[in-house]
Amino acid sequence: MEELKISVSEEIGTVSGLWRHPEESLALLVLAHGAGAGMHHEFMESLADALAAEQIATLRYQFPYMEAGKKRPDRAEVAQQAIRAALSKAGALAPELPLFAGGKSFGGRMTSQLAAGGDLATVKGLIFFGFPLHPSGRPGMARADHLMQVAHPMLFLQGTRDRLAEVDLIEAVVQRLPQATLRFLEDGDHSFRTLKRTGISREQAIAWLAARSCEWIDELIS
Repeated sequence: MEELKISVSEEIGTVSGLWRHPEESLALLVLAHGAGAGMHHEFMESLADALAAEQIATLRYQFPYMEAGKKRPDRAEVAQQAIRAALSKAGALAPELPLFAGGKSFGGRMTSQLAAGGDLATVKGLIFFGFPLHPSGRPGMARADHLMQVAHPMLFLQGTRDRLAEVDLIEAVVQRLPQATLRFLEDGDHSFRTLKRTGISREQAIAWLAARSCEWIDELIS
């Protein structure tokens, strides 16, 4: 794993990144973190490890607010500038690899909004690790309206206990999207943690996410 810097803009400056490139990589995923924790969070670390085991390279990166040690997430325009910069960096690091983008919760949602604007021409598809469809306890589908404008194939990986995406609502959203695929981790919450009764360990849950991602990527690039 290599630590690096990503230049976002003259005004914003640079953000940190983590580059993981296993031998014989099949594809490269530019992976954004969620709103409450950065690229070093246990989930992000474990997911990058599991993806590497599936021969998927990753470029993780910090959003500017996280880089600055702030708690409040960036405005969409700022977050999307960071995503563009990370994608540009990824393309320079491994131009030979098929490029994918996405992320955990907030990071995935910001990436999807950028894609809806038609700015991700080099990206083959989007992967959402827990798409935040609505605030906890306030079910709705308004946050998904922009997804109808996304031309890319999309993979939604969701937990059936996710309080930010009730099962029936995320199913209804995906049914409206001709290039979308939905997979559920039984009993997983928004962080893909499962109850003991399921017998699914944390490591198994993360491995499931990586395996489903690799299967979907392989189908697209084969």
